[in-house]
Amino acid sequence: MTKSAQLILPFFILLMSIVHAQTEKTDPLYKTIILKDSLFFSAGYNTCNIGKMESMLSDGFEFYHDKGGFEDKKKFIIDFKNGLCKSPETYQLKRVLVDKSTEIYPMYKDGKIYAAIQNGDHLFYEKVGDQAEKLVGEAKFTHLWILENAEWKLKNSLSFDHHPKQTTDNETMFDNDQSMQSWLKENNIPTMGLGIIEGGKLQKVKVFGNTKTGISAPLNACFNVASLTKPVTAMVALRLISLGKWKLDEPLDIYWTDPDIINDPRHQKLTTRMILSHQTGFPNWRWMNADKKLNFQFDPGTKYQYSGEGFEYLRKALEKKFGKSLDQLAKELIFQPLKMHNTNYIWDQNTESRFVTGYNEKGNAYPIEKIKTANAADDMHTTIEDYGNFMISVMKGKNLKPEVFQEMIKKQVKVKEGKYFGLGFEIYDFGNGEYALSHGGADQGTRCIAIVLPNSGKGIVIFTNVDDGYKVYEKLVVHYLGEQGKKIVDIEQK
Repeated sequence: MTKSAQLILPFFILLMSIVHAQTEKTDPLYKTIILKDSLFFSAGYNTCNIGKMESMLSDGFEFYHDKGGFEDKKKFIIDFKNGLCKSPETYQLKRVLVDKSTEIYPMYKDGKIYAAIQNGDHLFYEKVGDQAEKLVGEAKFTHLWILENAEWKLKNSLSFDHHPKQTTDNETMFDNDQSMQSWLKENNIPTMGLGIIEGGKLQKVKVFGNTKTGISAPLNACFNVASLTKPVTAMVALRLISLGKWKLDEPLDIYWTDPDIINDPRHQKLTTRMILSHQTGFPNWRWMNADKKLNFQFDPGTKYQYSGEGFEYLRKALEKKFGKSLDQLAKELIFQPLKMHNTNYIWDQNTESRFVTGYNEKGNAYPIEKIKTANAADDMHTTIEDYGNFMISVMKGKNLKPEVFQEMIKKQVKVKEGKYFGLGFEIYDFGNGEYALSHGGADQGTRCIAIVLPNSGKGIVIFTNVDDGYKVYEKLVVHYLGEQGKKIVDIEQK
């Protein structure tokens, strides 16, 4: 038997003796080992803090690498100092744990834990000089952590199955921030906000990228969410209906008639129901017409046609009726009750430092529009946290009478097979009473979408700041919403 085989044999015997009793993520041991892993790699390996690394190694530390062979503690530290950490200002190699791959098994002696086995996968990112950091490799590992004088030390490390890797895959791209950032870079997405809803609560808020060049985006970064404005306006109207102060099917000409259509008797048919379900007969925007004037392109209430003009029509009627601006009504009825302190229809100077700049597909920035008058259909500014909590209130029907909520989720008009418009929201019908509520937003330098599954309490909110940001929707929706997310994608691709 060779010397290296004699060295490694006891460790393999130890591995073979493991009883399959993987520790749950909620177990204190799991949390402890994950913390030790983080300290060893994040505070040591990734930053070349050699003193920190060495303090976490057992005196009898042994390292087995499928490319570099066997090293004891002394040789491991020397090689690390003279290799990866020789010139950290010009070359850096970062290790990132793939969270979902981690398995931890306790080792017992006389009924007490004396060691733990950690199995998992890790990714490696390389940064050369001023170049952007990039994913370069992947490997598996097995660690033996041992208690020495009541302190956890790394006793054995096996690093194997090393292979090049340039792109993240579905199994690992969402497991940690580094993988997500790498994936976004691959897709040329400068900035993305992500909110994950589970169990009817906003469980995760992430923001990747910058507000503008060189300035990292905070968690409360403000995005222009384009047509995600419409659901908020819809909820203002539905809230007023629930309070008995507004009627869903009352003709709006009592309060407002646009001068462009005053001579067309069809304006007398317009109701809030038709507007919220996009059945007004209006174009999306009047400026799309040759004469730049508003007109009916079909009789109201007869079919679907998406229209921002309809929502603006509703805004003017509401403002006439209540003598308040839309943003005032929204603050009273939606923003303040839901504590949406970072959401507004009108440009707020306080958001300027947190506002995310929008880009075209070539990387050119769009000028920031500082809206001075509320638009019921477009240009609202908000954060992932605010909009995520708004969508939670929507799927729970918060502050709506039950009959109003039922009208909201009723299939008012068919858009395509499996997809309908309710009141303010798209409805994906999966059959057997299962459905999703959704809305998207698209404008220069912004692509965003929000989806909730009321029956399961799940949902997702995605904000991006680039014209083709929609290209990341599919994988995120399928990953976080599972089978129903896939059904949404299938409906959209029909």
